[in-house]
Amino acid sequence: MVFSSLVFLCIFLPAVLILHSVIRNRKAQNGLLLAASLLFYAYGEPVYVFLMLASALFNWLFALMIERRGGKLWLVLAVAADVGVLAVFKYAGFLVSNLNALTGLSVPVPAIALPIGISFFTFQALSYVIDVYRGEVAAQRNYAKVLLYISFFPQLIAGPIVRYRDIAHEIDTRAVSPEQTASGLRRFVVGLGKKVLIANTMGAAADAVFAAGASGLNVLSAWIGAVAYLMQIYYDFSGYSDMAIGLGRMFGFHFRENFDHPYLACSVRDFWRRWHISLSSWFRDYVYIPLGGNRKGRVRTIVNRIAVFFLTGLWHGASWTFVVWGLFHGALLLLEEAVPFLRRIPKALGHFLTLLAVTLGFVVFRADTLSGAAAFLGRMFAGFDFSASAMVLPVRLLTPFFLVMLAAAVLCSGVLRRFTSRLTGGETVLNVRPETRQAISYALVLLLLVWCVIRLAGGSYNPFIYFRF
Repeated sequence: MVFSSLVFLCIFLPAVLILHSVIRNRKAQNGLLLAASLLFYAYGEPVYVFLMLASALFNWLFALMIERRGGKLWLVLAVAADVGVLAVFKYAGFLVSNLNALTGLSVPVPAIALPIGISFFTFQALSYVIDVYRGEVAAQRNYAKVLLYISFFPQLIAGPIVRYRDIAHEIDTRAVSPEQTASGLRRFVVGLGKKVLIANTMGAAADAVFAAGASGLNVLSAWIGAVAYLMQIYYDFSGYSDMAIGLGRMFGFHFRENFDHPYLACSVRDFWRRWHISLSSWFRDYVYIPLGGNRKGRVRTIVNRIAVFFLTGLWHGASWTFVVWGLFHGALLLLEEAVPFLRRIPKALGHFLTLLAVTLGFVVFRADTLSGAAAFLGRMFAGFDFSASAMVLPVRLLTPFFLVMLAAAVLCSGVLRRFTSRLTGGETVLNVRPETRQAISYALVLLLLVWCVIRLAGGSYNPFIYFRF
């Protein structure tokens, strides 16, 4: 496991920030960030740091061979090595279990612990070697710089997926100003608040509902669990992305946005333009377009899109629930394109239908099995049992704090950026000077940070959903 949140906030991050600001030599700064990143990843699971070192090494070597000798052979070898690492550490047990089920064999199922963030750093490595093959970036001669790119701790374990070409120049030429550090700190604390206050509160409720099993739910508790998980997964992952972007900014790196208010989407296509942007754009650029995209006829386009969404689901985990979730979204996207009426419905109706579909999809995503997901969905639409025993769970979950955090989640899913941009932007709001608004915003951020530290110190429930991907 990685550092505890309090150790990270109170010891690790301040120490790295202070040292990075004191050191003026760029090579020494990079060495500091590399050492900190390896320590961050190795804490608790030191053996898997060697896997990451090896991954960076063979991708560094393959990229050099691709640039020097050309041809597809070295690219194929690099892709095969990266996919092979994922297959062994993430999918071996899943593949053997399904093989046994299909054939009746009794092949021992390997029990390999999943390295944290393996999908993220493997996809970053793949994008690097593919971009070198395409001539979009030059192969990096320095292994330590490739390792820093792959292991950089702000986005190492839960994304966003960063392309090498986006930060290659900043490894050597970045600049950090006090204003940029303050802006990054503010972004980090906002992400921390989204995670600690909203995601954790929603997650505790969702865990209680899904642990109860479908037979113990009525329509109210089932919908509480579904909506709670809908908010948990967004605020968990977008909160971590905010923290990663903010941390990167503190050290002079600029990562691309990973979310754009996805719950405001009016169609499934719009949802995927806004949700986990670094992953959807990765599959578009490195899978969908190379397969032919929409350039080879209608049938081929359908096959390509189904393949992309199959892989998108499988990327999230070695389970059929993830695969079905991905295929569900792929089917909805194809349905939107095949039925012209769906593209002409009122915006409000499109928003409602999209949010409903996303909520139902995340029930499948969260469930342990497909049968469990089906039973849960059944209770959402047919669990009309309001007896005293059936109402115990929803009454226990609907605490004042949960309701306040749920209201905050709904509001912030659509108006947080608008509010913060007006609070910290250049235009006049209520005749308050920009400098005053900046001071107010940082005071609020300080209060938010204190609140988060208090919550972290007072409780042990602090899961990050995307750590396991």
